Amino acid sequence: MALEWVLLGYTAAAEAVMLILLTIPINPLRKGLISVTQNLLKPLLSVIPFCLFLLMDIYWKYENRPNCEGHTCSPSEHLRHQKSIMKSQRNALLIAAAVVFYWLLYSVTSLVVKIDLLEKRVQKLKNQE
Repeated sequence: MALEWVLLGYTAAAEAVMLILLTIPINPLRKGLISVTQNLLKPLLSVIPFCLFLLMDIYWKYENRPNCEGHTCSPSEHLRHQKSIMKSQRNALLIAAAVVFYWLLYSVTSLVVKIDLLEKRVQKLKNQE
């Protein structure tokens, strides 16, 4: 299971880097980055079902986790229980970050493409006058 979380983390990081590079105002690589991002949006869409699968995994582990309340468990079992809860919360935050970064990347890419088209239309109209 650790490989799945590493893969999701790298994907979220790649989405964040592409998002940052797209939103930098003066970027000479912007044209190429827009085309690369547009081509990567469809394959990156597989992040959504993958996140749903991992979210179901977290839910299943939460439902089948042994309860450790009161004096029924030893301190080591209690510590292991707390670590498990913390890992589940961390993984849920990673899932949320990956989905939000994908949505932001999709929105920003479409807005940048629209802005470029509008700039070309304005330039064309100025040239016609």
